[in-house]
This record gives sequence, C-alpha cells and structure tokens, in this order.
Amino acid sequence: MSWITKSRQRITSFIQRRETPDNLWTKCRSCGAMLYSRDFEANQSVCPECGHHERIGAKARFAALFDDGAHERIAVPVLPDDPLKFKDQKRYPDRLKAARAATGEQDAMLVAAGSITGHPAVVAVQDFAFMGGSMGIGVGAAFAAAADAAIARGCPFIIFTAAGGARMQEGILSLMQMPATTVAIAQLRDARLPYIVVLTDPTTGGVTASYAMLGDVHIAEPGALIGFAGARVIESTIREKLPEGFQRAEYLRDHGMVDMVVPRHDLRGTLGRLIGLLGRQ
Repeated sequence: MSWITKSRQRITSFIQRRETPDNLWTKCRSCGAMLYSRDFEANQSVCPECGHHERIGAKARFAALFDDGAHERIAVPVLPDDPLKFKDQKRYPDRLKAARAATGEQDAMLVAAGSITGHPAVVAVQDFAFMGGSMGIGVGAAFAAAADAAIARGCPFIIFTAAGGARMQEGILSLMQMPATTVAIAQLRDARLPYIVVLTDPTTGGVTASYAMLGDVHIAEPGALIGFAGARVIESTIREKLPEGFQRAEYLRDHGMVDMVVPRHDLRGTLGRLIGLLGRQ
C-alpha cells in the first residue's frame, strides 16, 4: 500500500463526509422546475419560473405580513380533543397527535396581533398542513378569540383561509362553528371594525359557506382553489362540463365573487392600504 493511500485513509478517518440534505431542492408543483429550497422560501414560496403560490403555514404568513415580522401571539381556548369519541381507520386522538407533532401547533388556526404598514391588526391564519385546515371546535374557538381581540383593541380583523371544509371527526359540532363564526362577524360589524378575508389555496366546504365569504373585502391569492363542492361533484350533478379555470381565484374575480387577486409579494402593501382606507371610514 502506497503512502498516498495510507494518508488518504488517515485523513478520511478524521473527516466525516457531509451528506446532502433531503430538502435541499424543491420541485414546483405547477411547472416542475427544481428550485433551491432556501431561495424558494426567501421568495415567500412563490415559484420564480411560473408564479405558482405554494401553500405556506401560519408562521411564514406572520413573518411576511407584520412590520419587521414582529407580532404577539394571542392565546386561544383549549377544548376537549375528542368530544364524540370518534374512530374511523384511526382514532381521532391519534390523528390529532400526528398533526400536532408535524406542525408543532395545537390546532389548525393561529392568531396574532401586530402592525401592518403601521396599522394595528389582528390576523388569523388557517394551516392546511394541520388536518387539511379543517374547521372543528378548536378553529371556531380561535376565530371567536380573534374577533374578541380585534374588538378589544379596536382594530381590523384579517383572516387567511385554507381548509378542506368541516372536520368530519367532530360531526355536528364542527358544523355548529358556521353559525358561531357568523355571530362573531356580526359583533365586528356592530363595533364598526373591518373584517377582511384573504382566500388561499384551497378554501372549500363549510369554511367557504361561512366566514370565508362574509368579509367586507375579499382578496384571493393567484390560482387559489375556492368553492363549496368539488368540480367532479358539480359536473355529475348538473351533467355539464365546467368552464376552464372554474373555482379558481381569477374566475371568481371575473364573476364578482372576489374583489381582487393579489400576488403574495403585494399582500402586505395592499392590506395596509385597505386598513388605512377602511379605518378612516
């Protein structure tokens, strides 16, 4: 064995090879482009090639939305985990445990307060990564807590919706959150405080049928899926082919269901201007 080989073996025994992280690259779900993950996250998870807006969580929303990312988390009520003792393929508590381990959060909606371009606001964000952002009693309680906080502070309430609908494991209790959140919105109206909805991908089911469509202003992110029932269900019911882009943000804007479609990079400025205009009223 030559001295070169021996030297190489000695050196490699002291130096461990660096393994390439599994999440170094991200593939765009729309155009398939391979994106450097760090740059993709710095671009607010928007594909620089095609403009596709990837789903993001509440922490990323708060960091991008509030001035300098500074915000105060608002506590939400802690409610019973399994009021109906529900079980399908898995026990409901086991599903909750897995979702909490994956996201690090107690439920699908987070609430925070801070300033947006100098204007105070309370912001709630649904995280689709937590059981599809489904609406259960925890989400309903968080929504009510956010509305109460906005009223107490005398500032607007902004919500970012992202949900597959009501949480089936909570049955009728999840559906009861539709009128409960509607009452909270009525209290905001009585206090003459703006309620602004930002619809993100996807917003469907009972969420669309309640608080997602009761805002004073409705904003949507580009390409967001927004609707009540799925396109295949509608087609099989009416026995007709749906138009191209049906239930997407741009289609809903063109047909009067959404006020504007705003790219993620422009959301903070747009919300700041809206808060300023509505606050003066």
